[in-house]
Amino acid sequence: MKNFKNIKNIVGLFALSALIVSCDVDNTLDEIVDPEIVYAPANAGSADFSNFISLGNSLTHGISDGTAFIASQENSFPNIMANQMKAMGGGEFIQPLVDDNIGGLLYGGQEIAGPRLYFNGAGPAYLDATPTTEVTNKISGPFNNFGVGGARSFHLIAPGYGSVPGVLQGTANPYFARMSSSETASVLEDAVATNPTFFSLWIGNNDVLGYATSGGDASSSTITDTPTFNFAMSTLVETLTANGAKGIIANIPNVSDLPFFTAVPYNPVPLDAATAAQLNAGYAAYNGGLQAAFQALAGTGLFTEEELDRRTINFTEGNNAVVILDEYLTDLGAINPAFAQLPQFRQTTEADLITLPTSSILPTGAGTATPLLDGNVLTADEQEEISVATATFNETIASLASQKGLALYDANANFNELANGGVQFGQYLLNASLVFGGAISLDGIHPTPRGYAFVAKQMLEQIDATYGSNFEASGNVPKADDFTTNFSPALR
Repeated sequence: MKNFKNIKNIVGLFALSALIVSCDVDNTLDEIVDPEIVYAPANAGSADFSNFISLGNSLTHGISDGTAFIASQENSFPNIMANQMKAMGGGEFIQPLVDDNIGGLLYGGQEIAGPRLYFNGAGPAYLDATPTTEVTNKISGPFNNFGVGGARSFHLIAPGYGSVPGVLQGTANPYFARMSSSETASVLEDAVATNPTFFSLWIGNNDVLGYATSGGDASSSTITDTPTFNFAMSTLVETLTANGAKGIIANIPNVSDLPFFTAVPYNPVPLDAATAAQLNAGYAAYNGGLQAAFQALAGTGLFTEEELDRRTINFTEGNNAVVILDEYLTDLGAINPAFAQLPQFRQTTEADLITLPTSSILPTGAGTATPLLDGNVLTADEQEEISVATATFNETIASLASQKGLALYDANANFNELANGGVQFGQYLLNASLVFGGAISLDGIHPTPRGYAFVAKQMLEQIDATYGSNFEASGNVPKADDFTTNFSPALR
C-alpha cells in the first residue's frame, strides 16, 4: 500500500507557464438550445435499473485532484448515471462517502494519504488542511458504489482486500477497509450480496497504470500478467451476470493520452551558451568513451552507429532535453569490462514521456548534468509494453461483453479523442490538457466533474444502443453546464 503512504508525491508542483500547453475550457460555441424541444417518455427498454451497482477502481470511486472527497464522490460517473436512471425506475444509489472535502486518509490518527489538489492561480497546489477520514472507523452499508481507488482487476476478487489490519501490512486497501462487510470479504462478494439488477464494471486501468506512473520501473510496479487479468475479468463478469443482471463494461484508455505523461515537454531545461558549453565539457569523457567502444566493437553488431548517436550527449543554447538512464540501451560493461564506466545514458527525445511529478525535481543550469532515473521517464520501449498489454486486456473485455450481451463503453477511443483535438460536450470542447482542458483533473489522471459527466453520458448512450432504453431521447442525460471543471479551495 505504499501508493497511499506516498500519495503526496503523485503530482509535483511546477510552473505552468513553462510546462503546460493551455486551452481555454470555457470557449463556448454560439449554440442555440431549443427550449421547445419535446422529449419522449422515459423507457428502460429490456434493462432493470431498480438496483444499480458499480464496480471498479478510482475512476468508479470518483477520485479527482489526487484523492477522494465528498464533492468528488458526488460527481462520480456512476452517481451521475444513477440520478438519470431514477426516471426509469432506478432506486437510491448509496456511496461510501469519506468524511470531508479535504481528501486524504488517516490510519490510527496518522496521515497515510494527503489532501486534494486545487488550482492556486499558478498551478496545482495541495490544500492546506488535515484529513479527517479515519480508515479504522468502519461505515455500514448497503452500498451501491464499489469503486475502490487503487484496485487492480484481481483485487476485486481477493478475500481480505478490506481487512483493516491488512492495510498496514500491504495486503488490503484503505478505501475498501472502511466499507467491507467483514475482514475476509472481497469487493465482488459484497457487491453481489446486494442482488443487483444492473451494473457497471470499469476495471483494469491500474493493471498497467502503476507500471506507467513509476516510469516503467519494474522494481516499483509491474504490468499484470495476461492469465491473471483474464481470470479476474472472467470471474467478475460471470459472477455479476449469474442471476440475470445486465450491465455495461468499459475498456482501458491508453495511459499516454493522459496529461500525467504529456504535460511536461521532453526538452524542459533552458540553457545559455556558457552553461551548455560547460555541460558538454563535463560529458566529453563519456562521449569519448562511447566512440572508443564503437571502434572496438565495430563489425560485431553489438553496438550500432545508431545507438552511438542516441547516446552521445550534446547541449545547446535554448531548450534542452534532459539526460536519463535508459535500461534498454546496450550494457557495454557486460560486453567488455573495459567499458564498465559507460552507463546507459542518453538524452530524452520527443518519443519519451516525462512524468508529471518529475516536474518538481527537473534539473536546472549546471545541475542538468545529473541524469534522471528510470522512474522519471516513460521511454518508447516502455510505452510499447504498456500499449501491447492494454490492447490485449481490451480484447478480453470486448470478448466478455460480446459473450454476455453487455453494453461496451470504448473509453480507450474517447480518451484518445480527448488527447487529440478534444470532444464536444454541450457548449464545451473538452480536451486532455492539464488544468485548462476541462476533462482531466489536477492530478493528470482522473477526470473533473465535467469529465465524469461526459463519461456518464457516453455510457448511457451505449446502454441505449444495447438494451433499447432511451436516456438520450427522453433527455435523461447529464448536461455539461451542470458540472464544473475545478473545485474551489474554500470547499472543505
